[in-house]
Amino acid sequence: MKKKALKKLLSLVMVLTVAVALCACGGDKSTDDAADSSTPAGTEETEEAEESAEAADNNSSQTGEPTTGGSVTVGMTQDLVSLDPHVISDAGTRSVVFNLYEGLVKPTTEGELVPAIASDYEISEDAKVYTFTLRDGVTFHDGSEVTVEDVKYSIERYAEIYGESSALSIILEEVVADSENNTVELHLTEGNSELLPELTLGIIPASNEDPAGNPIGTGPFQYVSYTPGQNLVISRYDGYWNTEKMAYLDEVTFKFVADVETAYMELQAGTLDILDYLTTDQVETLADGYTVAEGSMNMVQGMFLNSGSGPLSDARVRQALNYAVDTQSINDFLFGGKSKKIGTHMLTSMTQYYNADTENVYSYDPQKAMELLAEAGYADGFDLTITVPSSYSQHVSTAEIIVENLRAVNINATIELVEWNTWLTEVYMGGNFEATVIAFDGTLAPSDWLERFCSDSAENFMHYSNEEFDALYEQAYSAVDQEEKSQYYRDAEMILAEDAANVYIQEPADFVGIKEELGGYSFYPTAAYDMSTIYYKAAE
Repeated sequence: MKKKALKKLLSLVMVLTVAVALCACGGDKSTDDAADSSTPAGTEETEEAEESAEAADNNSSQTGEPTTGGSVTVGMTQDLVSLDPHVISDAGTRSVVFNLYEGLVKPTTEGELVPAIASDYEISEDAKVYTFTLRDGVTFHDGSEVTVEDVKYSIERYAEIYGESSALSIILEEVVADSENNTVELHLTEGNSELLPELTLGIIPASNEDPAGNPIGTGPFQYVSYTPGQNLVISRYDGYWNTEKMAYLDEVTFKFVADVETAYMELQAGTLDILDYLTTDQVETLADGYTVAEGSMNMVQGMFLNSGSGPLSDARVRQALNYAVDTQSINDFLFGGKSKKIGTHMLTSMTQYYNADTENVYSYDPQKAMELLAEAGYADGFDLTITVPSSYSQHVSTAEIIVENLRAVNINATIELVEWNTWLTEVYMGGNFEATVIAFDGTLAPSDWLERFCSDSAENFMHYSNEEFDALYEQAYSAVDQEEKSQYYRDAEMILAEDAANVYIQEPADFVGIKEELGGYSFYPTAAYDMSTIYYKAAE
């Protein structure tokens, strides 16, 4: 297996590795029912909010039929990493730029990958050659037509930036642009049947020297302005190639409100139109005039363990933690029982690869936990520090329940709250922690979910090592036959469960508060705030 080294990340190395940010929507449902935290009166933002409120009043009685026009403000509890699509790996930012950029293919709400900038594609039987035919008439937001050279440039730029941390970078031999036939061929050094999800990477003009400061894509919305720490404003692109799926809204503002309670108060006050990651308490107290869309965050939440040293290096201790933590009570208390039970590091919606048998490896059994601890030499327990980013209340609350669970088996667990950037540098990048509660997102490629557990992976911040897992992952990753690939991955997932790599908790439910005059909110099984489907309902 080829070692995946640290990302070559231009100037954003400190934040680019964040494939764990909790800012992605997930699921397979859609619903039609669904800076400073205050702005001085008379400012442009206030005027826009008043116009939005006026539009809401005009649509107080809706038929549900879509209308064109209007603007909305979406709340986010984190700022963006970058607007350059090739230097983004955190879910929150990817969710937003989903509206600006498109790749050769793009995901659907059902988790399929369909042609986008490409009109169709072919993959050779040995999965060494991917051939894409570009769609006619696709233009960038500056009006220029997308060419095969733009596609070639974008793929090669992406591969260069990500270096050996991307499968595409490792096995890409050559990109052949054929302007006469309007095709682009990717020639690989070895077969790879999982490459398609990486080709959702945003295609940008080869002439654009500043993608971060001047974002130009092909998506249904185009860039208007970005004020760090405050907001991003985008507007409908009237030249969008897919005329059947033009955006309804004129404009969308993503407003950054770092404090989750403040964001909820702004939703209640009407200065935000849409806000996700509501708690069950917030759902119950949401004012009249709002609906709640229910879906999945499409993330794996767990208590991730540093198995490199100390008590957690013993598999029996890690297994004891799995028996000690009452995952169902966490689901019931924090998500009203609506989260999905998981047993390993794979989304349940990826049914071809998910091993459902892992859900039965452990049950809530404090007595069994104490027996394993005694067997490992920790009958009297031990001290454990659980490091949690303070900006995510659901993780803090999860950790608080876990502390009480562990106390019952004589483990003295304490919570260390840290800022997000500290968590990134110390825990995720530095691997300096004992346990942490967080959730990971990923792409539609199964390898993206499991690669971090390989002994030589640069993303293996848990210091996990298992030779049998490494061998199975290599077999799965290299397999071209889908049935063989799926079985190898399922077997590898069972190893993670039985070896208790971590304490897997749930795929958290996602509750999204939406003003009732809005319709069309959609969930995706990957990071995406698809604002092109949002509309104001027609008045009766």
